[in-house]
Amino acid sequence: MAIDYDGGRCVSTDIAAGVPPAAALFHSLADETRLRIVQRLARGEARVVDLTAELGLAQSTVSKHLACLRDCDLVDYRAEGRQSFYSLTRPELMDLLASAEQLLAATGHAVTLRPAPVGEAGS
Repeated sequence: MAIDYDGGRCVSTDIAAGVPPAAALFHSLADETRLRIVQRLARGEARVVDLTAELGLAQSTVSKHLACLRDCDLVDYRAEGRQSFYSLTRPELMDLLASAEQLLAATGHAVTLRPAPVGEAGS
């Protein structure tokens, strides 16, 4: 699958073009919308309609980004009737985001990339 919009491509397309896999992975996570989708899916599975409502994005935008994340093997879905429920496939991604939070905090740019654990503020 080759999704190319706003100059962004998915991991498998980048790898096929000779880009090292690590660079391709980070490129896929560099898109703010895809990162927001990953952050939301870290809290649990969601349908496209849930993501459009929560993120304030058009259905076509969410679908394109989900297709890219699926192409990266970071997200998958399960069908239930006529609905598709999307979820993260790689729990290691949360470790990567935790490391990125620590690195950014150490450089004076503290951010929150992961959802707060259940029972903590903001959950």
